[in-house]
Amino acid sequence: MTTEETVRYAPEHPPRLAWAQHAPEVYRAMLRLDTAARQGLDPRLLELVKIRASQLNHCAFCLDMHSKDALAAGESVERIIQLGAWQESRHFYTEKEVAALALTDAVTVLTDRFVPDEVYDQAAKHFEEAELAQLIAAITVINAWNRFGVTCRMVPGHYEAGQHQ
Repeated sequence: MTTEETVRYAPEHPPRLAWAQHAPEVYRAMLRLDTAARQGLDPRLLELVKIRASQLNHCAFCLDMHSKDALAAGESVERIIQLGAWQESRHFYTEKEVAALALTDAVTVLTDRFVPDEVYDQAAKHFEEAELAQLIAAITVINAWNRFGVTCRMVPGHYEAGQHQ
């Protein structure tokens, strides 16, 4: 490719609905819930959980946002990339992170078998009850955000790290 040639990317799709603009009370409530759910959780672990749930839900907007926030929080590119196959690359993560990722998968994809006892028990082994409650809340909140993002077809690529902190 010469310098005169330009790369042509697929066109950016428009969002279906600016839901936050049309439901501002719901949006503000979600922001408050998100803030409450993150209390007491390690920010890097929280971003890994948010990225993983967003991968499972195919939410490109949230993947963009939380990958950038994870990098800003000091997470490595390598660990972010490996999240899509964390079960095969467990050695990139601590046992506590593995337990959180397994719980994220189970809570996000409830139709697979609900949340198996062994997954819950492993998480309970690594998290104190209050921290586990916060983790479950954080997983639930990112799943709600993902549903807004996917349904309204929010456009990824324009988020700057820390924009919604």
